[in-house]
Amino acid sequence: MTTPLPMPAEFSEQEWIWIGFPHDASLWEESLVPAQQQIAAYANAVAETGQQVRLVVHDAANEAHARGLVSGSVVLERHPYGDIWLRDTGPLVLFDTTGRRFARKFGFNGWGGKYDDMDGDQEVGASLAKAAGLPLELSDWILEGGAIETDGMGLAVTTEQCLLNPNRNPSLSRADIEERLRLELGLRDVLWLGEGLVCDHTDGHVDNLARFVAPGELAIPLATGPDDPNAAIYEDARARARGFGLIVRDVPSPGRIEAGSQVEPASYMNFAVCNDIVVVPTYATVHDADGVAAIGELFPDRATIGIPADAVLTGGGSFHCASQQVPRRPR
Repeated sequence: MTTPLPMPAEFSEQEWIWIGFPHDASLWEESLVPAQQQIAAYANAVAETGQQVRLVVHDAANEAHARGLVSGSVVLERHPYGDIWLRDTGPLVLFDTTGRRFARKFGFNGWGGKYDDMDGDQEVGASLAKAAGLPLELSDWILEGGAIETDGMGLAVTTEQCLLNPNRNPSLSRADIEERLRLELGLRDVLWLGEGLVCDHTDGHVDNLARFVAPGELAIPLATGPDDPNAAIYEDARARARGFGLIVRDVPSPGRIEAGSQVEPASYMNFAVCNDIVVVPTYATVHDADGVAAIGELFPDRATIGIPADAVLTGGGSFHCASQQVPRRPR
């Protein structure tokens, strides 16, 4: 097994970003067209800064439709994939101790077996790596990219709800998982938060809850309104982060968002950090402007914009979930 350097932070320099394009009407139903438009707006916003965007499309018809929504600077790549959540089905890209860049693909089981395996879910990681010319190494346990966040210095944050869930790796203890993260992602330490967002089908992915904005600095939401469904979860996460010695940075939550009677796992924390821009999902709430502004203060060297993501949210995630960055080789 290749010995990796610590997994790069998302705020380190990137060479390109993969973004998944919605294509399956049986999954998205009436949200398909608006979700495609919102993903295209995300891709365009990043591409306008000069960073390469590789929009992942499913087939010829999908490619033609996507081309009508994105600028000519967005690269379209055809790959097999089920749904757009490349953060979880795609590979993580690392460097070894010689500076060689390579991809590591973990197992994926439909977020703990909640969803049947879709055509392409098991193939897309290798397909992306091959097209990019990245050597691929396979790991024999379940880990979704949205379940882990790193600061680039060897520290990771995750949730017990997800990584210790018996629906992922029932034979692995907390110590086993920490050791695998050390060996396979170069991580030296792990901050374990507790629960993730209410009604998050991923069992509490950390990229909806807590994000590193600099080494030793973790952004965590503050509840907005007395009916915020995640108020206790936010406070527990903040207490654990401070107890770990981290600086906690505040971002307001979107508050309570429902679809019918169901609470939605909406979060500004599902922002995507790129080289010159941070794209923040918005949900047509009174808190959107404050959320975008708060995240903008955390990244003063980048432009920060909000893009509607309410249609993307109907699929269970947002912009960060739908994309995966590729770090630039060390200079």
